[in-house]
Amino acid sequence: MTLTVREALLAFRRAPLLSALSVTTIAFSLFVLGLFGLVAVNLRQALQGVAERVEIVAYLLPGTPIETITTAEQDIEAFPEVASADYVSEDSALARARRELVEFRDLLRELESNPLPGSIEVKLKPGYQDAAHVNAVADRLRGFTFVNDVRYGKDWVEKLDRLRGLAAAVGLVVGAAFAVVAVMIIGTTIRMAVLQRSREIAIMRLVGATDGFIRRPFLLQGALKGLLGGLVAVGLSYSAYVLINRFLISASFFNGLQALAIVGFGTVIGLMGSLLSVGRHLRRV
Repeated sequence: MTLTVREALLAFRRAPLLSALSVTTIAFSLFVLGLFGLVAVNLRQALQGVAERVEIVAYLLPGTPIETITTAEQDIEAFPEVASADYVSEDSALARARRELVEFRDLLRELESNPLPGSIEVKLKPGYQDAAHVNAVADRLRGFTFVNDVRYGKDWVEKLDRLRGLAAAVGLVVGAAFAVVAVMIIGTTIRMAVLQRSREIAIMRLVGATDGFIRRPFLLQGALKGLLGGLVAVGLSYSAYVLINRFLISASFFNGLQALAIVGFGTVIGLMGSLLSVGRHLRRV
C-alpha cells in the first residue's frame, strides 16, 4: 500500500505540468457543475417556499355543528399527509376579507348578512405537497358529508410539480455531461502517463508484476486528481457565492454534505477515468 501511494505521488513529480493541467481542467469542469448546483439549490429552496403555501380549503355547509367540525379537524389531522387543520368560522372569514381586501372594504362593511362560508384550512407536511398527494387529500375531504366544496389551486400545484421535474431533469443531464467530460480528461492524462512509462511497465511484467499491482498507482493517481479538482471546485464555487451574495442577490451555499458530495463526485470520476484508460492501455503495452 505504501509503495502504491509513493508511486502515485511520484507521478505528480514526474509530470507536474500535466498533473496541474489535469487537476485544473477537472476543477473547472466541476466548478461549472458547482455553479449549476448553486442555481439548483437556490431554485429548490424557492420552490420549497412556494410549496409551503400549498393549502387545501374545505368549505362547509351552513349550519354545520361546531362539535362535528371539531371532530372532523381531529380526523383530518390524523391523515399522514396533513400537518395542520384549522377551522375558520364565517365571522373570521369576513373579518379576514375586510382586512386583506382593502379595495372592497367599504362594500364589505355595508353587507347586511355574511355571505362567506366557514371552512377548514388544511396544510400538508413537507414531502406531501405534490399534485398526487394534494389530490388524494382533497378527495378524502370531499367524502365528508358537511363539506360543500374543496379548493386548492389545482393548476398551479401541477405547474409546481412540472417545475420540480424540469429542475431535476436538467440537473441530471448537466451533471452527466460534465461527468463524461471530466472522465475523458482524466482518462487522457492517465493514458499519457501509461504510455510514458510503457518501458518501465514492460520490465515490471518481466519480473512478475501483476496487472493489479501495476494498475493501482494509476488508479490512485486519478482519484487524487479528482479529489484535488473537487476541492478546488468547491473553493471556486464558494468565491462565486460570496460575489453573488454581495453584489447581486441573497443566495444560499451548499451545506456540508452537498460540498462533500462534489468532492466525492470528483474523486469517483477521477477513479473511473483512470480505470477505463488503464484497463484499455495496459493491454497494449
